[in-house]
Amino acid sequence: MGICYSLDNQEEGRPTSQANQQNRAYSTKIPTKARPDLPTYIALYSYHARTEDDLSFEQGDHLRILDNTRGAWWLAELLLSKNHIGQQGYIPSNFVAKLNSNESHLWYVGRIPRQAAERQLMNNHNSIGSFLIRESESRQGDFSLSVRDVDDVKPLIFLYFSLLIYKTAAYKQGLTSSEHYKIRKLDGNSGVYIAKRVVFPNLQLLVQYYQSNADGLCCQLTSSVAQTENAPITEGLSYRDEWEIPREQLTLHREIGSGQFGCVYEGQWNGTHQVAIKQLKKGMMDSQDFLREAKIMKELKHPRLIQLYAVVTVSEPILIVTELMPNGALNKFLQTPVGQTLSQMELMSMAEMVADGMSYLESKNFIHRDLAARNILVGNHNICKVADFGLTRVMVGADDYQPRDHQARLPIKWLAPEAAHYNRFSTKSDVWAFGIVLMEIITRGRVPYPGMSNTEVLEKIQIGYRMPKPIDCPEHLYNIMLECWQSQPEKRPTFETLMWQLEDGAPESGYREAEMFMR
Repeated sequence: MGICYSLDNQEEGRPTSQANQQNRAYSTKIPTKARPDLPTYIALYSYHARTEDDLSFEQGDHLRILDNTRGAWWLAELLLSKNHIGQQGYIPSNFVAKLNSNESHLWYVGRIPRQAAERQLMNNHNSIGSFLIRESESRQGDFSLSVRDVDDVKPLIFLYFSLLIYKTAAYKQGLTSSEHYKIRKLDGNSGVYIAKRVVFPNLQLLVQYYQSNADGLCCQLTSSVAQTENAPITEGLSYRDEWEIPREQLTLHREIGSGQFGCVYEGQWNGTHQVAIKQLKKGMMDSQDFLREAKIMKELKHPRLIQLYAVVTVSEPILIVTELMPNGALNKFLQTPVGQTLSQMELMSMAEMVADGMSYLESKNFIHRDLAARNILVGNHNICKVADFGLTRVMVGADDYQPRDHQARLPIKWLAPEAAHYNRFSTKSDVWAFGIVLMEIITRGRVPYPGMSNTEVLEKIQIGYRMPKPIDCPEHLYNIMLECWQSQPEKRPTFETLMWQLEDGAPESGYREAEMFMR
């Protein structure tokens, strides 16, 4: 017979993350004037005001939401904090989550694939018992608990536990492993369980229980997985989200890159927020054409696309303000000592991120036209984002984006045959370029078609030549490249297809997997 688990003297669903535990220490500071009819949120990340209208807060603070009708920026009041209780201002909505919701806990990661969960678990910063909870891929409404296990295969002593377990082993700097447990919901959503003999009202209490004792899991749960990303990017620089900003608001610091369109600088907006500032070469673009295109680009928002913040087009040079990615272009990063030591699992993770961003552009019928590792930027924890999407459409002379050997600046080695010869760009020409990007990634930044001129590349591609498989390239990855390089565009896969091909064909998919119904 099953039992329903509860914790004595604890509020149901109370947060268990480090930040939330900290909040208990100043729970007596809740002001008496707080309105209970307004929703309370908890800060997942710290935020420091960029304008006088913004509200600063620290991770773990509680905020009362006063107005959530202004898109991505909400008017809020500090309700529970070490300092400044009662202050009001605008906050980025993606920095907070509703108090006691699943999203308010560090261990909840939402909908990510199993392979991505395993890569997070295998992070060297995670110890045995590190865990996360994600939405189930196979059954809507259910969840999966993923746990980092000891570095060997468990004996069959666990067969007597009534758990449904599927196990995978992952190889990275030696043998490590992870366990995955199905978390089911009772009929009517009246509880959740791993083993039916012990049922919990919610995920928070399930986590607390297994943090206290393993009770059939591979090991006792310890801490949430180490976060692989910093605070998310805000939508716009502030709640006013001004598109054309005064040049005086920007301060350019050091140059961090240069390319076909101009130079990129690390800089500051309003003296408060670090940004990247792309300064376009004079005469490169018509300001009105660019402004029309940039407004479309600004509406494209996805975690794997560089966030476009604002522009300066009143006079030349035109400036484009975007989020800052500290590790620069992917091709250069892969050539660094850090890039040269990345494992195949890490490289495939970067490729999946690029495919994810391109799949979003594909869904919006938006063509990149210049996809290459140089236009993919790398942030902390090797996070990759696609940049410079759409700029070639407004580049002066874009209609002459044709292969001529003296025009060495043109990205001939990344162009699909129909783009190179007939100026026909489409999502499928982006897919061809993605195949080249995969080659750049697996060779850790090597220039495609080494030793060949642009003219030689064009001639050989026409007669069916394709780059050979590098020695250390997995067979499944090279097959994906060849699919991207089909001569007929319609035979090339979509980016959505490429995403699941990369996930299903990643190294961990070949590891041992078993499902055991246990007595």
